[in-house]
Amino acid sequence: MTVAVIQFGGSNCDRDSVRALSHLGIDAERVWYEDGLPADATGVMLPGGFSYGDYLRAGVMAARTPIIEAVREAAADGVPVLGVCNGAQIGCEAGLTPGAFTINESARFQCERVHVRVENADTPWTRAYDEGDVLALPIAHGEGRFEANDETYDRLVSEDRVLLRYCDAQGQVTDDANPNGSRGNVAGVLGDRETVAVMMPHPERATLPDLDGTDGAGLLRGFEAALAEAEA
Repeated sequence: MTVAVIQFGGSNCDRDSVRALSHLGIDAERVWYEDGLPADATGVMLPGGFSYGDYLRAGVMAARTPIIEAVREAAADGVPVLGVCNGAQIGCEAGLTPGAFTINESARFQCERVHVRVENADTPWTRAYDEGDVLALPIAHGEGRFEANDETYDRLVSEDRVLLRYCDAQGQVTDDANPNGSRGNVAGVLGDRETVAVMMPHPERATLPDLDGTDGAGLLRGFEAALAEAEA
């Protein structure tokens, strides 16, 4: 499989993402957004960074580039799509997943290692874990607070589409463990299809053994799991 890691002006995690995926044996290539989505792409990753300097609001300008329409079509066809950090903001702005990511409750940029709890282990992105597993992952964002209206949030919960929640090291979901004020401590959600996911923590920064932890590797292996499921 080949994962297209889409690079926008201001992206800064595209190389990290390609390296992390390659380390896992997953073929990946950077794709400049103006060049369009390659026809042979069997996965799409929207990486972190500050596309277009986060002007207007994070992710909104990138979400309106022509390549995103191709990403929507690919997602509708079952191609796995993962948005991380700024990619998560782009994914929500593009309607790939519900809700929105907005300014942290602290109104400060948060850059630290946090814990998240796996809420649904029956998805390609979390199949490497068990429900309730606690992962240590880095975050680096100023607009990472997940928000959704009551109807949207209740639907996400009832349909088991909350992927990850911020928690403490023991797996307790508490206000103190919530780094940005996200509603319900939500750190990642699924789209209408389980092959589409967005998350604020950076799994690519917790995949290489020499970078202090590999808890994110299983999340990136979701590309392989989704493709294998589609071909079964």
